[in-house]
Amino acid sequence: MSSLSQQECEACRADAPLISDEELRELMPQIPDWQVVVVDGVMQLTRSYAFSNFVEALAFSNRVGEIAEQVGHHPAILTEWGKVTIHWWSHEIRGLHRNDLILAARTDEVYAP
Repeated sequence: MSSLSQQECEACRADAPLISDEELRELMPQIPDWQVVVVDGVMQLTRSYAFSNFVEALAFSNRVGEIAEQVGHHPAILTEWGKVTIHWWSHEIRGLHRNDLILAARTDEVYAP
């Protein structure tokens, strides 16, 4: 298991700091399949996962939804036939928080191709 995935998420308030460039560079190697993208001016993490069919993709989406509900932090999830794309970012601060990287690592752990 990734040590990042074992870290606790903290409550994220509107005045919480965005993740620093240095911390982002330090932590990204623990989630190497994720990419940082900017969508509508907001930095986000994104990754697509491949599946054999829609049923497997939907089951994975539901597992991701369960881990999101546990911490009250919710990604954008696009479920398609054979593919799920996840975007993690912190809505309150309009960008990336350490929580987003923690949850990306947990998302990787529930993926079973």
